[in-house]
Amino acid sequence: MGGDFGPRITVPATLDILRQYSFLRVVLFGDENKIRPYLTNIGDIPSDQYQIHHCSESVAMDEKPSSAVRNKRDSSLWQALKLVADGQANACISAGNTGALVAMSLLQLKTLTGITRPAICTKVPTSKGYTHLLDLGANIECSAEQLYQFGMMASLVVMASAVGGKNPSVGLLNIGVEQIKGRQEILDAAELLSADPEIDYIGFVEGDDLFKGAADIVVCDGFSGNVALKTSEGVATMLSGFLKEALSQNLRSKVAGLLAGPALESLQQRLDPAVYNGACLLGLRGVVVKSHGGASIEGFSRALSVAVNEAHRDLPTLIEERLLNKTID
Repeated sequence: MGGDFGPRITVPATLDILRQYSFLRVVLFGDENKIRPYLTNIGDIPSDQYQIHHCSESVAMDEKPSSAVRNKRDSSLWQALKLVADGQANACISAGNTGALVAMSLLQLKTLTGITRPAICTKVPTSKGYTHLLDLGANIECSAEQLYQFGMMASLVVMASAVGGKNPSVGLLNIGVEQIKGRQEILDAAELLSADPEIDYIGFVEGDDLFKGAADIVVCDGFSGNVALKTSEGVATMLSGFLKEALSQNLRSKVAGLLAGPALESLQQRLDPAVYNGACLLGLRGVVVKSHGGASIEGFSRALSVAVNEAHRDLPTLIEERLLNKTID
């Protein structure tokens, strides 16, 4: 029950999801005294759909992952992941410390065979719909082999969910499209992706191409991906503010705003970061979803829906089976 706002956001969002999915059962990890006040007057939700697991510790948003792993074994992060590792839960979702979540996930859940590091993957809006972007912060620096693994995993996941099993296109985020540009690990990753006949590698993708929908999947290291994601969210918020300001300056602009209301609402929906909240940690032996720390109730609800969907698909098994078939072939 972490994140920037704690139970004030996460509990109402969880209750919304429980109302949508009657089959769902959730365990709320955290300080029971802070969680309990948000569970009053909810007679429409059966009490057997939720329970509280009190945790005496919490991981601060700025706490070092190594310190959290050593000293915070009764934190909500550790205990929630332990439930998944023990096979008593199908997924874990957190809005807390990303580094600690990744470190604890690696220690408790381990990675799939052939995968050295998990990658945080989510959808970002583009002019053509959306693109899957990874990594978003789990790995600040990546080797060529790891970048290749990210592209391979994402390709398997996207292809499995696509109608007709369409092979998704994969691009590498770089500072230019020329083959001589970029750091050595990016150049080496390009060779690995190009050499795999099962991956539709299209080459390098620049920052502006990312939002044009140049590729179904864009691979990068966690530093670049996190900057790209946060920048896109900031631009979306800025544009929304500009529109509101422009349409409230005078009577004429207010009337124009009323006439353009449906179109503006549709635009805002496409740009709203909350719609795309909920990033999966691909490559783990369990479903783990990371929510934006500053997510709204709507945003955290979206992340919960992602967790429900990926648990239903049994994402780790899906990736593992396809990796196995790939090795056999």
